[in-house]
Amino acid sequence: MNADPNASPFLDVPRTVVALAAVIGGVEGMFSLAQAGYLGGDGGIGWRINAISDFGFSGEILDWMITTGQFPLEHLRRFVTYPFLHLSFTHVLFSVVFILAIGKAISGAFGGWRLLAVFFGASIFGAFVYGYLFEFLTPLIGSYPGIYGLIGAFTFLLWVRARVLGEAPMKAFSLIGFLLGIQLLFAALFGSTGDWVADLAGFVAGFGMSFFLIPGGWTRLRDSLRG
Repeated sequence: MNADPNASPFLDVPRTVVALAAVIGGVEGMFSLAQAGYLGGDGGIGWRINAISDFGFSGEILDWMITTGQFPLEHLRRFVTYPFLHLSFTHVLFSVVFILAIGKAISGAFGGWRLLAVFFGASIFGAFVYGYLFEFLTPLIGSYPGIYGLIGAFTFLLWVRARVLGEAPMKAFSLIGFLLGIQLLFAALFGSTGDWVADLAGFVAGFGMSFFLIPGGWTRLRDSLRG
């Protein structure tokens, strides 16, 4: 075995992806410290609630912007700030793990900035679909629409590989099918805020964006896989 036991598990993960995960985890760390009373005194307890109110995505606000034709920056920013807000440490822990794992899996094909483009593009599209369909539901927060966008990019790579190798292309969609099945099961058992719609929209956006963000496009990727 030639593997270095001291090598970092994040060695192959683009620094931009590590930075994204670190920022998301850092925001939650700040909220957790505030909730424990280490930051802001008693006022720190409400930081998470205030942040969700100021930076979470709201379908009601989206409806207001579309109806009035006004798009102030304070509301447009919600499309890219809501992924940094989570409900709890456990909620953000899964987000960070998924970002690092999927980022590492597709980093060779995409590179750092393209991964960020997929993440935020999927987050924006997921929020728009969620807000358009569910105007008065709870605010949308969390990284999952962006993560599902990365899963969409990963599925794109599997789909192309399956086509090149002459395998069944639909097998590439087994992961998203499994994840959505789990979400729908939990929604049926415990209720849902409809955020799975934002996740699905994020996946569609990530898969679609991959056709344009892969360096050299689909043709170059196909040729490299054949080689």
